[in-house]
Amino acid sequence: MNIYVRNLSPETSQSELLGCFEIYGDVTDVTISTWKVEGQYRASAFVEMPSNEQGVAAIAAINGRELNGNQLRLQED
Repeated sequence: MNIYVRNLSPETSQSELLGCFEIYGDVTDVTISTWKVEGQYRASAFVEMPSNEQGVAAIAAINGRELNGNQLRLQED
């Protein structure tokens, strides 16, 4: 399952995000994108998990959780 993570803090590292998802199962890939809008940096990510059940559990547990000052918004991609 591919999970889209919105509202990610630009300071969040790949290992920090990986740590959030590993609790719920195997993670095969984490890709973070950062860009600048009107002088402020924004970030989002894609997290890939091989199992739909693990992905659904991760979304349910992490969606709305705060990480580095930002409330994460997750959805299946």
